[in-house]
Amino acid sequence: MTILELRDVHRTHGHGDTAVHALRGVTLTVKAAELVAVMGPSGSGKSTLLNLAGGLDSPTSGEVAVAGVVLGDCSKRELAAVRRRRVGYVFQDLNLVAGLTAAENVALPLELDGTGARHARKLAIAALSEVELADHANRFPDELSGGQQQRVAIARALIGDRRLVLADEPTGALDSQTGETVLKLLRSKVDAGAAGIVVTHDARHAAWADRVVFLRDGVVVDTAGPLSAPEGLLA
Repeated sequence: MTILELRDVHRTHGHGDTAVHALRGVTLTVKAAELVAVMGPSGSGKSTLLNLAGGLDSPTSGEVAVAGVVLGDCSKRELAAVRRRRVGYVFQDLNLVAGLTAAENVALPLELDGTGARHARKLAIAALSEVELADHANRFPDELSGGQQQRVAIARALIGDRRLVLADEPTGALDSQTGETVLKLLRSKVDAGAAGIVVTHDARHAAWADRVVFLRDGVVVDTAGPLSAPEGLLA
């Protein structure tokens, strides 16, 4: 079953001589139980691709569909519901709410979608346990290390019935051992039936994926199995 589909997607920022073509005709399909790694040099369009896949940005042309729903056909309310219920996103800058505890940050998507506070907290504690942070559930983000904040963001992205998990350099603030734990969690979520995309510069992390897509200047230039990056594509 196809969970994510990008159909001839273009994204241009600005106009005329100053226009930046972030994506140029990208077509990509990700199925349930499939993890795709996206690699490429800085400025190649990796984060733009994730933003479009998660409904955080709109294509200049082309279509993006999540679980059969064409995002461009959605009202603002419908799009927000898709993001809350179907998409888990690990942002590069984490986007934790400073005034909420770790457990409250993780539970937030569920509560916004109508889950009772008590049940949402129970699920949040379980999600924090998976990233070995249950004993930090009542701490605020500024009381956590960068790596701990990253793991809270991972827990928030994986909680609930997410059909699509998008992760932008999810191991960037983590030591190698904790990074491996996070990738195992992403892999486990995908193996349970979600689709996943992870942006990474590290071929070791791409090895967790079923497929690696290489971007350059907003264009998909190659697709390969893990650990088989064509020479020069990441430079």
